[in-house]
Amino acid sequence: MMPNRRLFAGPALRALRQRRGLRQTEMASMLGISASYLSQLETDERHLTPALGDALRAAFPIDWADLEPADGDRMAEALREALEDPELSGGIPGEQIERLARQFPAFAERFVALHGLYARSRQRLEMVDEGIGLPGNIGGGRLPWEEARDWFHAANNYVDQIDRDAERLAEQIAGDEATPRIRTMQQWLRREGVTIEWRGGGPLRRFDAATRHLQLDSAQPNESSRFQLAYQVAALALSGQIAEIVASAPLQTEAARHLLTVGLGNYAAGALLMPYERFRSAARILRHDIDRLRQLFHTSFEQCCHRLSTLQRPQSRGIPVFFARVDMAGNITKRHSATRLQFGRFGGACPLWIVHEAVAIPDRIHVQLAEMPDGIRYVSIAKGLVKPSGSYYRQPRRYAVVLGCEAALADEFVYADGLNLKSDDAVTRIGISCRICPRDTCDQRAFPPSDKAIAVDPSQRDLVPYRIVEG
Repeated sequence: MMPNRRLFAGPALRALRQRRGLRQTEMASMLGISASYLSQLETDERHLTPALGDALRAAFPIDWADLEPADGDRMAEALREALEDPELSGGIPGEQIERLARQFPAFAERFVALHGLYARSRQRLEMVDEGIGLPGNIGGGRLPWEEARDWFHAANNYVDQIDRDAERLAEQIAGDEATPRIRTMQQWLRREGVTIEWRGGGPLRRFDAATRHLQLDSAQPNESSRFQLAYQVAALALSGQIAEIVASAPLQTEAARHLLTVGLGNYAAGALLMPYERFRSAARILRHDIDRLRQLFHTSFEQCCHRLSTLQRPQSRGIPVFFARVDMAGNITKRHSATRLQFGRFGGACPLWIVHEAVAIPDRIHVQLAEMPDGIRYVSIAKGLVKPSGSYYRQPRRYAVVLGCEAALADEFVYADGLNLKSDDAVTRIGISCRICPRDTCDQRAFPPSDKAIAVDPSQRDLVPYRIVEG
């Protein structure tokens, strides 16, 4: 049986209050306790009870993750997460959850395992798109790019060793500057014996390992130039770490291993340009204002959004966000979610999702309050981007990126300030994909869900020419 642990978190609790600019009386009121009790908690004269843990989790959901000790009660926390599934109605107080995990550990372990089976079964249903109408994959095997993508998904889009090593490398290269610049990265490469040539046209980046010659396209935007330089720096400095991770990854094809190598290089480049703790701290202070972050770190809008989706370091997490990139045809070409929202694995995203409007109307930030079929609401932003091709005869690349968090974290997300979060009329009810969406009153349906029967009445025509039959 697990011991009855006591959690003392005085310094962290005091730091949280000071960071939020709260007086003891204000924070005590938020937690439903007296100011003297809070004072005792901050000096470690009293320990945090499960009930206080629930109050802290509700009032400061992100900061609470930093308050919990790294060696905390994993089974109780896993049981709590399982019981917080939106499919299960009603909440259970934290004290009861801890008592249940402590007194009936075998039951708690089996319940968590059962919920895991349920979640995986639900995910398999969401992957119906993968087996329907997907050319070249009839046998059900994954393509190389799917293998690499799914590796990052299983890693929760966070690679601790690469991230920490890139953070240390950034400090060495940047010196007194906030982030490595083109000048300082070129100096580092030249010290490593690399010659650099800027040439208009051609590939964005080409490196000849034999001659240690790096060629870069001078026509690309400044943010892209910095990223390509950062990639090459990381690829050389962290080559051993990247190779070790790729060698241990359970990939089936050489192409998948090459793709994972490139993906880890891209990950390291982002971590180099936006060092973890510095970026996470700035994001919290600026309430995730992407334009202010990109100015601070001299990166692109997409690079900032992508980096926010990687802030999953234990005891130092960012707010859980989802991130995706969608092209003109509606295909999701990048995706990751640290929230409970999950994307369809292939194209066909919900037409009501704001990202589609953003593709058509670029260079402005679109904001949406959306609700998924499970009842969870999200604040999303989307921005259409146009990348020039450098030639009249080549079409510019047009796509949109989308970033969002659960509406419960709206205070951390500057884009939620203009939304009426309490109005049911202000909510757009979306789904993952028409093939698995249960909404039977949506007039934007492309086709019925694949797991439901339909009824058609020839004598009646509504916006959708069929009715979904439940059961």
